[in-house]
Amino acid sequence: MTLTVSNLRGWYGAAQILFGIDLGVADGEVVALLGRNGAGKSTTFRAIAGLLARRDGQVTFGGTDVSREPVYAIARRGLAYVPEDRRIFADLTVEENLEVGRQPQRAGVPHWTPERLYALFPNLGTMRKRLGGAMSGGEQQMLTIARSLMGNPSLVLLDEPSEGLAPKIVEDMAHAIRALKAEGLSILVSEQNLHFARLISDRAVIIERGQVRFAGTIAEIDANAEICEAFLTV
Repeated sequence: MTLTVSNLRGWYGAAQILFGIDLGVADGEVVALLGRNGAGKSTTFRAIAGLLARRDGQVTFGGTDVSREPVYAIARRGLAYVPEDRRIFADLTVEENLEVGRQPQRAGVPHWTPERLYALFPNLGTMRKRLGGAMSGGEQQMLTIARSLMGNPSLVLLDEPSEGLAPKIVEDMAHAIRALKAEGLSILVSEQNLHFARLISDRAVIIERGQVRFAGTIAEIDANAEICEAFLTV
């Protein structure tokens, strides 16, 4: 397994948000972390990436226990975290944003260059000199993912990649994620959009109030109306 999370707990101050999350992502697998807004998806990602100040449990990445490692050390091992708020550099061009993310090539994982990323995200290839602040939300989302890939990760955490995007951009994003999977990249995607999860995922984990409520295939979710009603409908 690329990633194994066992009994992960997390707090913001005195408030406990995660209550024993268990999940895993195999090599070259796309797993959707599903749940309503506020279920704990983003907190789970922050805890995995080492960004949560107070966390407990075990996170094993690439066969190494990284539960106590700082953020930079986890990132250097090849874990990329793409937050939902699209933290691009607004005053830098597309090309310059990509250069910020550049890291050395890693053995056994895809090696990304700007040209390869322009092929994956054709829209970015047409706006190489455009400032990040002059891009649409969907274009910024693509740029954020592309910049993360410049670090040549083996695992990407994508937090709500389809939120607020036009349907055409959502389809483009799904195509890009499937292409990344074909390259052998492991991806954990947090989503509220079940349709998007259907397009990209091998498996799904549903969380509610910081606990895992279901783990299985999208087909199993679709076949069980009670699961959708209890944990996914607004």
